[in-house]
Amino acid sequence: MLSRCRQAKAGTVAARIGIRSLPHAFMESIAASTLHLPPGPWATVLDCLCAHFAAIPREQWLDRMARGRVLDAAGAPVDPQTPYRVGLRVQYYREVADEAPIPFRERLVHADEHLVVVDKPHFLPVVPAGGFVRETLLTRLIHTLGNPQLVPLHRIDRATAGLVMFSANPASRSAYQALFRERRIEKRYQAWAPALPALAFPLTRRSRIVAGDPFFRMHEVPGEPNSESWIDAIDRTGELWCYALQPITGRKHQLRVHMAALGAPIHNDGFYPVLAEQADDDYTKPLQLLAQSLSFIDPLSGVLRRFETELTLQG
Repeated sequence: MLSRCRQAKAGTVAARIGIRSLPHAFMESIAASTLHLPPGPWATVLDCLCAHFAAIPREQWLDRMARGRVLDAAGAPVDPQTPYRVGLRVQYYREVADEAPIPFRERLVHADEHLVVVDKPHFLPVVPAGGFVRETLLTRLIHTLGNPQLVPLHRIDRATAGLVMFSANPASRSAYQALFRERRIEKRYQAWAPALPALAFPLTRRSRIVAGDPFFRMHEVPGEPNSESWIDAIDRTGELWCYALQPITGRKHQLRVHMAALGAPIHNDGFYPVLAEQADDDYTKPLQLLAQSLSFIDPLSGVLRRFETELTLQG
């Protein structure tokens, strides 16, 4: 599936940049989610949580409260008798029963006091969402590097492999976030997809992309373009060609939507152009999309920086 997808000696890097190991209880706090209690008729916070999260049994909330995993804004435990108050900020810990491990490891590409760059394998989410809490790149990195200040500066899909960059220091975070907001960072991808012999390459695809139905799929609609991708065919042999892709904008699933719209959906894409039936991950068929490189002028040093993945696609 992926070659050379090995884990670096992250502990050595963590020691070099001065990040210490943190107590387990403190590490857990990074997974806390927040809810500002909405207006309603409830007598207790527990009643409100049960109504707001109807899929979570009352017994599960009672268990979380008993283990100190529901807190108020000050970090004090919320118990079953805590009175409901509209707007009260409640912190709670998302939990997924029997969360299955993802059998692929990330590789630490770079770490300093400001930035962490990682090669993410296919199937691993960047941040907690849905059925993934512990098995995410962010959670793994926080535990590996002992730095709860880590924040992803951008994201790639769970199905996509390749480079992800994290801010490691709140003091410099805004400078690096501006690289993405102001499009001062070049992101290059590689993909395998069906041949498009009738098209002239390189080409630019511009379109308006909006959320579709279901909500997690995007689609193109008429109107002013809000997305732009540069696409070239770099290996034109066989039924599948290898494409170089550069997203100029950063819409969700942009490259996947644009390739499908051109008539060449990325190989093994279960979302585009048709949503496949829900099934367990098939680790033998990863999406053939790779975040290959990141390059930018460092806002602190003024030096050109470039990072490249060591992962490869099946082809």
